[in-house]
Amino acid sequence: MAHATGTNGCLGFRTSTQPDRREALKIGALGMGGLALPNLLRAEQRSGITHSHKAVIMIYLVGAPPHQDMYDLKPDAPEDIRGEFRPAATTVPGIQICEHLPKLGSIMDKLVPLRSVYGSPNGAHDSFICYTGRTTLRQPPGGWPSIGSTISKVLGPAEPSVPPFFGLAPNAGHPPYGSPGHPGYLGVAHAAFRPSGPIREDLRINPINTSQLQDRKALIAGFDRMRYDLDRSGAMEGMDAIHQQALGILTSSRMMDALDLSQEAPAIRDRYGKGDPRNYGDGAPRNLEHFLMARRLVEAGARVVTLNFGRWDFHSNNFSECKKTHFPWFDQGMHALITDLHERGMADDVAVVAWGEFGRTPRINKDAGRDHWPQVGGALLAGGGFKTGQVIGATDRTGGSITRRPIHFGEVHASLYKHFGIDPRAVTLEDYTGRPQYLVDDWHPLRELG
Repeated sequence: MAHATGTNGCLGFRTSTQPDRREALKIGALGMGGLALPNLLRAEQRSGITHSHKAVIMIYLVGAPPHQDMYDLKPDAPEDIRGEFRPAATTVPGIQICEHLPKLGSIMDKLVPLRSVYGSPNGAHDSFICYTGRTTLRQPPGGWPSIGSTISKVLGPAEPSVPPFFGLAPNAGHPPYGSPGHPGYLGVAHAAFRPSGPIREDLRINPINTSQLQDRKALIAGFDRMRYDLDRSGAMEGMDAIHQQALGILTSSRMMDALDLSQEAPAIRDRYGKGDPRNYGDGAPRNLEHFLMARRLVEAGARVVTLNFGRWDFHSNNFSECKKTHFPWFDQGMHALITDLHERGMADDVAVVAWGEFGRTPRINKDAGRDHWPQVGGALLAGGGFKTGQVIGATDRTGGSITRRPIHFGEVHASLYKHFGIDPRAVTLEDYTGRPQYLVDDWHPLRELG
């Protein structure tokens, strides 16, 4: 198995001329959290594995959204259960979703609402459920690795100069809300590269010579200048191809180009919109530019991109919060992303999933909110070559119990691994104790997706 890797982002960029070989290799090691990237790349090269570029974009709806107010409305239930939202027709006859998600309704032929997701062990805000598909609180030493870290380990980078796993989540007041998905027992070499998190400061300041990089153009110019100076001074001579590849990860402008949204066509940027980059309470931002950035990153070579959206823990004012602060921007961001992927011919190669860690109570509480409900929740799938334009699963008239086709988080993850061409029940990874662990528990891909 190839031992390829991502980066934890703890690196700086040299702008002075003629770095010596030792310093160049030191930079390469820093980019890997202190691990020897050249050795890992050699192992990948020796494996003879060739990698297709499939990708996953996972949108974590922080704090768990109300499933019965989005994709599984209950218009015939009593008023204190159905709430004030009404179902609306979509482009697929027989499928209705919330009237306040009109853009998603207009592309229902490209979507798969899941109405019967379950698996939360206790109704706590554990983002690892979404990122790993594991739903048991007992974890091996180091913890379960997220899908992004697992793909980093198993497949490595699709593009040598672009880390395989990106997490667009900034830090949040409640740490699980700001998690991009942890590497668990795979270690920091397979942690998410976080341009919106701690790495943001590393991209601005050069720890090697403490010079300030004023903007992205200056950063890209620094990349180009460093490569030019290395070539001109002859420092590149004597490096074998693997070391050049390792250094290329740190000096290529490909990744920074993907992060630079100013290079995108204005019409596309307007379609996505901006949203709000500020964290919502102790949760995540409602940053629509992250949806666009996710598309640009997978287009550049990223295999997994996670982004965290909003704070959906509406124990009070559920309907006003959804209608005014979350639904409109989520509707716009998801619609723009799915439409963009289809227009660019990327829909079969890029799977998209949006979900939270559980559902919300059928009965509306005294504060016009819905509380935690681990018995059932919802999700939205798109792309991935999946059979779309269908609903999978059903609940009773209150939205509180599953009546048809229970869907475990692990089944969705098994489907995502299948999308990558990986059999999650055949591949194992060793935990800290040396014990082999399957990528998911005893779950199989959703057969309905094709």
